[in-house]
Order: sequence, then C-alpha cells, then structure tokens
Amino acid sequence: MSNHYYSENPETAHDLEQWSFELMGKNFHFVTDSGVFSRQTVDYGSRVLIEHFDNTDLPEGSILDVGCGYGPIGLALAYGTGRKVEMIDVNNRAVALAQDNAKRNDLAEQTDIHQSNIYEELHQDTYAAIVTNPPIRAGKKVVHQILTDAEPLLKAGGTLTAVIQKKQGAPSAKKKMEEVFGNAEIVSKDKGYYILRSIKE
Repeated sequence: MSNHYYSENPETAHDLEQWSFELMGKNFHFVTDSGVFSRQTVDYGSRVLIEHFDNTDLPEGSILDVGCGYGPIGLALAYGTGRKVEMIDVNNRAVALAQDNAKRNDLAEQTDIHQSNIYEELHQDTYAAIVTNPPIRAGKKVVHQILTDAEPLLKAGGTLTAVIQKKQGAPSAKKKMEEVFGNAEIVSKDKGYYILRSIKE
C-alpha cells in the first residue's frame, strides 16, 4: 500500500524528472518524482478539468484543490483566475513537489500547499470553489467522501468541479453529487472523461 500515489509517504526510490507543459496559456515548468500520480505529463483528465473550470460567477474567495499531486490543476487555476488556491494532498512527496513547482512558476505567494488527508487539515473555513481529480485507485468510499464533504465547505454560489472517467465511476459520482447538492451537470465529455459540476445553492 505504501507505494501508491495516495500513500502518505511513498517508499519508492526517488527518480526526479523535469519537463514543461502549457496550461492556461502559460508554459509551466514541473519537477516530478516516483510515487506521485501521472509523473511524466499532465494527465488528460486534469487538462480537461482546467480547460472547463468556470470562474465567472463564483463568490469571492479561494479555490481548494483536493488531491493536488505535484500541482498542475491548482497552479494553473491560480495563474488563470488570479485567485488564491489552497492545495492539499495526503502524499507528502507530492506536497513537497507542488511547493517546489509553485516557486518554480512564481506562484508561491498565491498558493497555500500542505498535507491533508481529504479535509482533515484545512487552513480556511469556506471556499469559492473546490476542484478535484480524485484518487480513483483509493476506492469509491474515498472518492465519494471527497464529493460529499465538499458541500459544507463551499460558500453559497460556490462550485464543486470533479473529473472522473466514465468507466471509473463518473455516473455514480454524478448521482452522489446530485444527492448532496440537489444538482449536478456534466460540463464536458472528452475521451471518456466527465467533468462534473455542482453548485451550492
């Protein structure tokens, strides 16, 4: 278990890689390592979520990126929206990489990146938006807890946006979001990836 990307302290040997990827019109420079999710490129699901995240009608406040990994979603949204982004992950190796990547891309002051098992160690009470590319391999219980427990953390008018593949549980995730929020829409379908969004009313 301790070598999964959703482990708190992966034990795999370090194997650092450095590469660049364009997100939100900016050429980001990333350093990644073994023991983190999608270490060789920004995974397709994260790219689709970033592309379809809607900032226009959100209330004032910060964005929370749950399961931030080495940082692509949170850093891209910090750059693209101009908002403060709190970024959390259970994986300490991923958190250290995300902190380094924030500095590398001049976004350290706009981000608050730290370790947290789902919502256990948050630095704010409420958020304008929560985004997640959830750890599917951690199991349905964990994924649905991320979706369910997001609702009380959102301001009125705030949104939860998640990316999940159809074959990895997007329909059941949408149903869960509808139960919790009273609404859920499929914002986009792209190569089997569903972007799901609920609004706190």
